[in-house]
Amino acid sequence: MLRGFNMPLRNTRLSGIVLLISSLLLSSRGTADICDSPLVSNLPHSSFRSSSQLSSSHGPVYAKVNRREGAGGWSPLISDRYQWLEVDLGARTRITAAATQGRYGSSDWLTAYLLMFSDTGHNWRQHRQEDSFGALPGNSNADTVVQYKLDQPVVARFLRLIPVAWNPTGRIGLRLEIYGCHYASDVANFDGSSSVLYRLNARPSPMAISLNLKTLKNSGMVLHAEGKGDHSLTLALENGKLLLVHQQGLSSSSGGYVLVKMGSLLDDQHWHHVKLERIGTYLKLTVDKNTQQVVIPAELSHWNIHLLSVGAVQSPAHWRNPYNKHFHGCVENLSYNDINLIDVAKNNNPQVTVVGNVTFSCAEPVAVAVTFTDSQSFLQLPGHTTGSSGLVILALQFRTWNEEGLLLTFNLLQQHRIFWLYLSEARLCLQINDTGRALLELSTGSGLNDGQWHSVELSCGQDHLSISVDKDEGATVNNAGVPHPDGPLFFGGCPPLGGNHTCRNPFRVFQGCMRLLTLDEQPVDFINLLPGKYSHLQIDTCDIIDRCSPSHCEHGGKCTQSWSAFHCECSNTGYRGATCHSSRYEQSCEAYKHKGIASGHYYVDVDGSGPIKPQLIYCNMTDRAWMVIDHNNTELTALHPSPERRQQEVHFHYASEEEELAVILSQSEHCEQELYYHCRKSRLHHKPDGALLSWWLGEQDPGQVQTHWDGALPGNGLCSCGPHNNCLNSNLQCNCDADNDQWTKDSSLLTLKETLPLPSLVLSGIGPGSEAAYKVGPLRCHGDKGFWNAALFDKETSYLHFPTFHGELNADIFFLFKTSSSSGVFLENLGIKDFIRIELSSPFEVLFSFDVGNGPLEVRVTTSVPLNNNRWHSVRAERNVKEASLHVDDFPAATQEAPSDGQIHLQLNSQLFIGGTASRQKGFLGCIRSLQLNGVTLNLEERARITPGVQPGCPGHCSSYEFLCQNQGRCVERHSGFSCDCSQSSYTGAFCHEEISATFMSTTSIRYTLMEPYELSPNHSSSPSSIISDMTLRGENITLKFRTRQTPALLLYIDSFYREYFALLISKHGELELRYKLHSSRDAEVFGSNVMNLADGRLHTVAIKRRAEYVSIQIDKNDRESFILTTDEEFNSIKWINLGRVLEADVADMELARLASLGFTGCLSAVDFNSISPLKAALLQPDSHVTVTGPLTQSSCGSPFSDNPQSSETTHSLSDPPASLDPGQPLVNTMRSDSALIGGVIALVVFVTISVLAIITRITCSRRETYRNPDIKAAQPDVTDVHLSHEPNDQSAGNANQKEFFI
Repeated sequence: MLRGFNMPLRNTRLSGIVLLISSLLLSSRGTADICDSPLVSNLPHSSFRSSSQLSSSHGPVYAKVNRREGAGGWSPLISDRYQWLEVDLGARTRITAAATQGRYGSSDWLTAYLLMFSDTGHNWRQHRQEDSFGALPGNSNADTVVQYKLDQPVVARFLRLIPVAWNPTGRIGLRLEIYGCHYASDVANFDGSSSVLYRLNARPSPMAISLNLKTLKNSGMVLHAEGKGDHSLTLALENGKLLLVHQQGLSSSSGGYVLVKMGSLLDDQHWHHVKLERIGTYLKLTVDKNTQQVVIPAELSHWNIHLLSVGAVQSPAHWRNPYNKHFHGCVENLSYNDINLIDVAKNNNPQVTVVGNVTFSCAEPVAVAVTFTDSQSFLQLPGHTTGSSGLVILALQFRTWNEEGLLLTFNLLQQHRIFWLYLSEARLCLQINDTGRALLELSTGSGLNDGQWHSVELSCGQDHLSISVDKDEGATVNNAGVPHPDGPLFFGGCPPLGGNHTCRNPFRVFQGCMRLLTLDEQPVDFINLLPGKYSHLQIDTCDIIDRCSPSHCEHGGKCTQSWSAFHCECSNTGYRGATCHSSRYEQSCEAYKHKGIASGHYYVDVDGSGPIKPQLIYCNMTDRAWMVIDHNNTELTALHPSPERRQQEVHFHYASEEEELAVILSQSEHCEQELYYHCRKSRLHHKPDGALLSWWLGEQDPGQVQTHWDGALPGNGLCSCGPHNNCLNSNLQCNCDADNDQWTKDSSLLTLKETLPLPSLVLSGIGPGSEAAYKVGPLRCHGDKGFWNAALFDKETSYLHFPTFHGELNADIFFLFKTSSSSGVFLENLGIKDFIRIELSSPFEVLFSFDVGNGPLEVRVTTSVPLNNNRWHSVRAERNVKEASLHVDDFPAATQEAPSDGQIHLQLNSQLFIGGTASRQKGFLGCIRSLQLNGVTLNLEERARITPGVQPGCPGHCSSYEFLCQNQGRCVERHSGFSCDCSQSSYTGAFCHEEISATFMSTTSIRYTLMEPYELSPNHSSSPSSIISDMTLRGENITLKFRTRQTPALLLYIDSFYREYFALLISKHGELELRYKLHSSRDAEVFGSNVMNLADGRLHTVAIKRRAEYVSIQIDKNDRESFILTTDEEFNSIKWINLGRVLEADVADMELARLASLGFTGCLSAVDFNSISPLKAALLQPDSHVTVTGPLTQSSCGSPFSDNPQSSETTHSLSDPPASLDPGQPLVNTMRSDSALIGGVIALVVFVTISVLAIITRITCSRRETYRNPDIKAAQPDVTDVHLSHEPNDQSAGNANQKEFFI
C-alpha cells in the first residue's frame, strides 16, 4: 500500500517513531536551521574558473578569503565589466551569503559586483536584492571582509561573480567566500509525453501541495487534482504564467474557471517554487516570493483530493480542459501534506501509475542566450550567408518587451543598398533600402513584444524572399533575388560612430534576448565570441525581467512595460500617479466643501489610497457638509394586509459598499437616518401583553432587534411620545398603538451610529381593516473628524510620536500647515539607513527627502509667495517605485524619478515624529492639520492632549478660507472649521453663492417696509421731524439680475415719506432707465443707458452705485456709464422697497404710476439694496417687513444656463397645498395626474379675485398726498455711509401700535 495514503497501522507507528527520533536528534544538535558553513575554502583548484588572469599567480584558485597564496587573490588581465570569477560547488547547494575581500597587500578591490547562479554552468541567473536590479556593495579596502546575506537562500551548483566597479586607483582584485549548506532534493523529469498518477487517501485531511518546477516550454499542465463532487483543481502553465483553474463536472465542455493567474517567464529554465494551500474558505497560491489568496466555493472548504496527476491528466473520466497539454520539464520536491510523492513514485508503489518515460534526474538542455541590455548593445558577426535556393539562410529566437528594435542589418553587394530586419509596432518587418528609398518591404506577425520567445526564419532563393514568425506563413516576395551581404552582419544595433564600419540604424536598438541563432544552417557559438565584436552584451543569460509581475500598479491600473521601465494606465480607476496610488477624489464632503464646491454628486474616496473604491455620493452643502447615501427605496411605501403573511420584512440596499459605510460612520461627527411609520388602525405593540409587532435591525449586529422609535433610547421599545407624555393616548407609549381610525404616525430620527444604517424592517401590525406605510430616509452624515484634526506646536523642542510608518513600496503623505516661522521639520521617520522627511526649508520652499538604500533623494517645491504667512497651506508627497513627487498648494509639482536599477523598499524602524525630529532639532512652530499617511488619518489631537508643548486643535480658519464666502458673505470662526454668514447678502447657500431667483407675473408684488409712520394722538405736539424716523442716504449700492421680454417694465421702486423716490425701469425701447427724484419741488432726473435691447429674454446683470451726486451704472460686462445729479444729493426717510407691481395710488408721478400698475412679467434675481435683500426676505425669511401679493414662485430663472426660465420653475412655491379628505393621510408612491388641473383652476380663481379687488380699491380709495416741509430736510443729519442709517425715535412719541425695525 502507498505509504502515507493507505499505510498499515504498524508501518504508520514505525514511521512516526523514526520521524520523532530524527527530530529529537536534530533539535539536540541545535543546528537544524543553521546554514552558514563556508563552502569555498576547501574546494579543489578545478572548481575555479575565470574570464582571464593577470598572471599565473593571479589565477582564480587564489581567490579565497583570508588566504595569501600566489599574488594574494584573483586579478583579470584587463579590468573591465566583461570579467568574471566562477566557482563550482560540486553539487546543488543552498547558498545563504557571500563575502568579498580585496587582493592581499594591494590597492585592488571591488566596490560593487553582481552575483550569477546556475545549475549547469550555463543559463546564468542574476541574483536581485529586494526586487531591485542594482549591484551589491563591495569593499572599501583590500583587507576588510564584507559579507552580503541573501534575502532568500538560493539553490545552485555554480556561482559567478561579475565585477561592476573597483578601486579607481587600482584594478580588479578579489578573494571570495560563499556560505550555505547541503541541499537534498528528489527530482522527476517529464519529456512532454509522460505523467504520474497518484491515488490518495480519501480521508479528510488538510491540503498543501508544494513543488519546484523548471521548464523551457511556456505551456503545459503541471498537476491536476480530482475529488468528490466532480470538482477538480488544475495548475497549468500558459504563456509562461501559472494558472489555478477550478472546474466542476469532469465531462463538461467548459474549460473551467481561472481562479488565479500568477508568475511570469516561468519558462526560463530556472527553478520556481510553487505552493498551493487550502486555508478555511481560501486557496493560497505562492509562486516564488509572491502570494495570492482567492475565495473558493463553500463545497471546496472540506474537499479532499482522490486523484493527483502530474505532467498530464490520467483521469478515468472523460476530461476536457484547454490546459491539458503535457508538461515538459522537471519537478522537484513534490509533496502532498508533507508526503514526498517523488520518493513514493521511485519505489514503484501500486497506488502510483507512471505513464511514459519519467526519469528521476533533471535533463538540462543547453540553449545559450545573449542579452542586449541597452542602447549601446550590438553583436557583429562575419557576413558569409550564401544559402542555396529554398534553404533557410537565417534563423533565430528572440524575446522582448519593446515594440521597436533592430534585429539585423548589413550592407548588400549592390552599392548603397542596405538590408534591415527589425520590429515596428510589435510586427516583424524587412526592408531593403537604396539611398533612402525603400525597394522592398515585408511585414508579418503581431504582438511580438509580449515577452515570449518568438522564432524568426529568413529564407531566400533565386526567385523569392520570405520571412516568417513562429512557423506561420509569413510574408513572401517573388523575384527578389538573394540578399548577399557586403561585409559583416550587425545584430541588435550598430557600433559607436567613428569605427571602421558602415553600419547604419535608423531604428531603435534592440533590447531583449536572442538564442538559437543559425547562419547558413550553422549555429552561432555565443560562448566564444571574438573580443571587440560586441558591446553591452550579457552572454549565456537571458536577463529579461517582467516588471508587471507582480504589478506595481494599484487599484486596477493596467501595467504595460518596455525593456527598461513599466507604465501604469490609471484611466477610469479613480486614482493617479505613476502607480495609480493616490486617489483623485476627496475623502469626505467636508473636504469638497472647503474647496468651495457647491452641492452635487461627487466621488468620495473614504480611505484615500486604501483599498476601498471611490463611490458616487450626494454632498448637500449647507452650513454643514452632509453626505447623503441613498438606498433602493427612500419613498413612502404602503403596506397592505396579506392573509398569507402576517409579518412583512423589507430589506434596504445602499448605494455604498459595507466597508465604505463603516468608514463613513466612523469618520463622521454625526450621522442620522429618518424612519417613519404611518398608521391607521395599525399598531406597533400587541394590545394585551405589549408584545412588539414591528421592529428594525441594526447594521453592526445584523441579528440584533432594535425596538426604539422616534429618538427613544435603544432597547426600551418606546416611541418618543412616551417619555414626553404627549402620545395620542396618554396610557400608551406610541401614537400608532392608539389604534385610531384616523391616520397618525410615529417617526424616528435615528442617531446612534452603532445601529446605522438601517438594513431591514420587520412589520407585522397590519390586519384586516388596517393600513400602514413606512419610509426610511437616506443615511445622512456630516463632519469629518480627520479633516479638522489638528495640533499646535508652540515649542521648537516639542513633537508628537506615532508608530513606525509602513510605506515600503508606496507612501503618500498629505497634511495642511500654517506657521509664521521660516523653517521646521513637519515629519520624520528613520530606519537603520533609510529615512523619510518633509520640512519647510525656507519661507519659500518645502523639501521632501528620503533614502531607500540608493542614497538620499530630494524633491523641492519653490513657491512665489511666502509660506510662513500664518495661513493654511497643503502639502502632498508621494514616493513609489517609479518616482517621488511633491505638491504644495496649487504651485507646479516637482517630480524626481527613482533610479532604474536601485533598491525599492523603504525600510523604517523608528517611531514616526511629527512636528520635530528625534534629535529635537529644527522643530516646527505652528499648526499641522489633517495628517494622512496612505489614506489613514493620524489623531493628532488625541496625542497632543497628553504631550507637553503641543496643544490640540488650531484656531483661526477664516484667514485662509474667508475667500470662499462670496457676495458679501461673512466668514464666522468655528472650533472645527468655519461657516459663511449670508445675512447681509442677497445670496444663500454654504458660501452665499446660490442666487435667489423668482418668476414674477403681472400681478406679483413684493414690498419690503423699512419704517412706518407713527399714529399721533390729538394732544400730541411733536414736530414732523420727530414723528418720522431719521434715515438719510447720500449713496446707494444696488445690484440685481433680470430676464424679461416686457417693455416698458418697472423693475424696482423705492419710495420715501417726502414724495422722493428712485425707480429702475426698462423703457419702451428696451433700454434701462434710472429715475431719481430727491427734491419734492423739482422734477425727477432721468438717466438712460446706452445699452440696447435688454428685453430680449436673456439674463442681464445691473450694478448701480451712487456717491452723493455721482451715479454710475454697469450692465453685464459693458463699460460703466456715469451721470451727475443736479437737484439734490440726499434720499430721505425711505419708506419701502417694491419689486413688481405697484398700485397707482402709491406712486406720486402719474406717468410712472401707470407704468407701475402694469406690473412686471419675467425673472428677478439677487436683488440687493444697501445689503437689504427684499427678494430673499420674501422667499426665505418672510416676516412683518415683507408683504407679498400675487403669485410668486422661486425658480432657477436667474441661472445663466436657464434660457427658458418659465419651464424650469419647479422648486418650491408659496401657494398652499390642496386639502385632502384626511389631513394625516400620507401620499404613498404616487403622483396625482389631476393635480396640475386643480392647481390651474385655483390659480385662475385667485387671479380673478385679486383683479376685482384691485379695481374696487382703485375706484373707492382717494389718493393721499403727503407734503414735505422744506425745513425738515435741512435738519437731517449728513450721512455718507452707503448702508441704511436709522435711529429710533423717543418711545414716548408713539402709541401702543408703534413698530420699529432695525436693519
